[in-house]
Amino acid sequence: MGKEEVAIMICVDNLCYQYKNGIRVLKDISFSIDKGEFVALIGRNGSGKTTLLKHLNGLLKPTQGRVTVNGLDTSNTKTSLLAKHVGFLFQNPDHQIFCSTVYDEIAFGLKNTGVNSNDIDRLVTRSARRVGIEQCLELNPFSLSKGQRQRVALASVLAMETEILVLDEPTTGQDYKEGIEIMEIIKDLNCSGKTVIMVTHDMELVARYARRVIILQDGTVLEDGQTKSVLGKTEKLALANLQPPQIYMLARKFHKNGMFKNVYTVEEMYEEIISYLEGEVNVCNG
Repeated sequence: MGKEEVAIMICVDNLCYQYKNGIRVLKDISFSIDKGEFVALIGRNGSGKTTLLKHLNGLLKPTQGRVTVNGLDTSNTKTSLLAKHVGFLFQNPDHQIFCSTVYDEIAFGLKNTGVNSNDIDRLVTRSARRVGIEQCLELNPFSLSKGQRQRVALASVLAMETEILVLDEPTTGQDYKEGIEIMEIIKDLNCSGKTVIMVTHDMELVARYARRVIILQDGTVLEDGQTKSVLGKTEKLALANLQPPQIYMLARKFHKNGMFKNVYTVEEMYEEIISYLEGEVNVCNG
């Protein structure tokens, strides 16, 4: 039996985008993303990250080049159709919340894509429970904190059950614990087969969750590769005004001693220290 062919969910081919004021934001960008990938898009402010994301659901159309999502050319596909394939979470939840109750907000996309009422109730309840806001369904979303509003926005995305999730700073308004809760939800969705593209400035989250990293710099792709490979290229990161996770910088101090060479997260450091200590104990007991 031959190797199963992996489906390409997103293809960006020589994408250029120029605003009406003449500013060229994206410059000849090309890459593809396979089904089930978890990709972090990173770069300094103004590098073109959000502009690129908005091409993935048709909010923006290429000035030149082509973007296809699950085989659909975004230039001539209605955003309402693309919404069935791509769930988009804005960095600022207030840019996508406008209904008077949390329930109606989560249900809005479902109603507009023709989902029947019984399924709407089930999907709204499930997505609200998943992000921990099931007790808020009858409340006005603007009476909630920014962190809770971000969860409302995320629930509205999850309710659509799209194959692709495009997330612009998904942990906005969350403290560390809440941010990890959100990321664990996203990780579980990715493990179930969802394709995830995430913009974040938090390099700890990049190291912990993403399996591939694309660095944007001045509207071009500076680097594209497996997460650990990219995060280890400190000079490339510096060009984009980025730094590797702090735990990696600490681990590098031990590389010359042959230690922690594959450590990029706190969890990996902990596991290696425990392994080292257990080895020392076994040597002493032997």
